[in-house]
Amino acid sequence: MQSKFPNRWLPLILLLPTIAVCAVFLYYPVAQSFEWSLYRAAFMGLKRIYVGFQNYVRLFTSSDYHKSLVVSLIFAAGVVVIGLSISLAIALLANRKIRGARIYRLLLIWPYALSPAVAGTIWLFLFNPTSGVLTYFTDRFFGFRLDWLTNANLALLGVIVAAVWKNLGYNIVFFLAGLQNVPGEILEAARIDGAGPWKCFWKVTFPLLSPTTFFLFIMNLIYAFFGAFGLIDVMTKGGPVNATNILIYNLYRDAFQHNKWGMASAQSVILFVLVVVLTLIQFRTTGRRVHYGA
Repeated sequence: MQSKFPNRWLPLILLLPTIAVCAVFLYYPVAQSFEWSLYRAAFMGLKRIYVGFQNYVRLFTSSDYHKSLVVSLIFAAGVVVIGLSISLAIALLANRKIRGARIYRLLLIWPYALSPAVAGTIWLFLFNPTSGVLTYFTDRFFGFRLDWLTNANLALLGVIVAAVWKNLGYNIVFFLAGLQNVPGEILEAARIDGAGPWKCFWKVTFPLLSPTTFFLFIMNLIYAFFGAFGLIDVMTKGGPVNATNILIYNLYRDAFQHNKWGMASAQSVILFVLVVVLTLIQFRTTGRRVHYGA
């Protein structure tokens, strides 16, 4: 029996607070970004001059912006691929029935509770070229020291490692939930048919985890493009020589350090479109291989 509201306006009234909050803090800023991307700020940002699509043309012809785009794509690929692979491996281990499993799972999840600033500070100390733990380890066992965050070739790797670690708990929680929902009868039937642990995982467990994996892929992609600002700001500030200057940090520099609000707004629009396009591509390709239900 289908229930009905006594008043057809009641659902809209109940949704009104949510619609109002979204309109003020989401829809209006998005519309304003599109509008400001057509202007250039002048006189310390106090005056706007209409320039049409000139901001977009300048960005697409800027070698620095091209480099920032490449760095962002490499960073996103590292965060998504490395992060999901390690998280799934740890989740498989944490899903085993051992004594103290709940404590281990709790310890694996806690890094996600840290703020990006705190996580960045922790890794800043770990990568310290003189007293950092990782520097001591390489010096003690391999006889050399690495300038992790001042070397252009290593800095990007360093922030990828920090970003993966920061988001590890989030991924593990969802993978654990997915693993615990895999029907035991299907795994038992596969073992009876002679499938080993490796074949059981790839032919049974991993396909059943496809909805979780697909969801985490999208969330990690969004995190890589939008959520890693705090880590970058604390650890490298986009350096050295723009080696870690991802798009969101380049946007911040133009907006808050150089008062280029028009350029920053154009960058926000491009970043928004880029993430939407990547997400749609993912839906068109990997999304077709997602199986819901056993």
